[in-house]
Amino acid sequence: MRLRLKPGGRAMTALLGLLTAMGPLSTDMYLPSLPFIGSHFGVDASQVQLTLSIFLVGFAIGQIFYGPLSDRFGRRPVLLIGLGLFALTSAGCMLATSIGWLIAARFGQALAACSAIVIARAIVRDLFKAEQAGRILSIMGALMGIVPALAPILGGAIQPLFGWRAVFGAIGILACCTMAMVFVMLPETLPVERRRSASPRGMIESFAVLLRNRTFRAYVAIVCLCYAGLFAFISGSSFIMQDYFGLDTMAFSISFAIAVIGYVTGTLTGARFGVRLGLVRMVRIGATLLALGGASMTLLLVLSSPSFWHILVPITVYMVGVGLTLPQCMAGAITPFPERAGAASSLMGFLQMSFGAAVGILVGHTVHLGPLPLAVIILVLGTACCLTVRSSALRGEHHHG
Repeated sequence: MRLRLKPGGRAMTALLGLLTAMGPLSTDMYLPSLPFIGSHFGVDASQVQLTLSIFLVGFAIGQIFYGPLSDRFGRRPVLLIGLGLFALTSAGCMLATSIGWLIAARFGQALAACSAIVIARAIVRDLFKAEQAGRILSIMGALMGIVPALAPILGGAIQPLFGWRAVFGAIGILACCTMAMVFVMLPETLPVERRRSASPRGMIESFAVLLRNRTFRAYVAIVCLCYAGLFAFISGSSFIMQDYFGLDTMAFSISFAIAVIGYVTGTLTGARFGVRLGLVRMVRIGATLLALGGASMTLLLVLSSPSFWHILVPITVYMVGVGLTLPQCMAGAITPFPERAGAASSLMGFLQMSFGAAVGILVGHTVHLGPLPLAVIILVLGTACCLTVRSSALRGEHHHG
């Protein structure tokens, strides 16, 4: 007898939140280990940073396929295969004998891990209408934030005791546990009569329909800019906080967790007030905080002698903005396309991660110059996101001026 979860129940939302957290978890948990991986293999920060950016590239490419495959074969079987591969590739990361091997294994890990987030979002679209989907995605976003907030603390505890390989071992064990939970508890949410062809031509046609839609383009542009600022911080924070400001692994992990609590605060506020205030207003407030966070970080670093607080306080403001903006825009991009939910989730994820990876590589090459380049990158992205929100006529709102 299988314990099947009820759609919209707390347990179902929690499991979907855990699935959404798989990608961030496999990145954030090993952040405290980055400088140690560099010294272990005798390579510089930009090469170690590639293990982060290549992960996003893999995450982007994989998302293109899982959405349409799950539209064709159902959510459950595709998700189970993805989680199985995630566990195997995590073991591959753990056994790496060179930085090249680790970079390749991280690419494979990403190709597998992205199955979870794409299919979790498609399941939300299977089960809920627009505003409700925004609420559920915000709650999932909060869970997706809590797990990565704890992940570096867990990684920071494992690193001094067992070393960086054990961190990847722990990720692999978690993947196996999640796979078991999905197998036992998650029902299939896509009925056979609603399944679509996964042919390359069908995929390309779906993507073309989405890209021609102005609302979809606007929401996806906001998602890309907002996420890239977040990923810039993820890419640079470990080196800036530990190598430049001299924090130890645990102090870094706690400061990272504080920033992530800002993100969780934003997502919970979005979940609470999103339906009442409306999606567009939430996004506007969030985007203003993104620009404010970037501007205040840059000004503090320029006007006074740099301290890690000058990074931490503004990035926490930025992260509240991410929490308000990201889930709402994801819901805004996906919900107009019920018959293409998988493809919309895939295409948005592909563009979001590709842009984030490019920004991450830029951060990897500037991180040795200290905290100011990172602040300027976050300022530019936050401001661009704010301007995009102001200039786009988002759905459900007449644009004035």
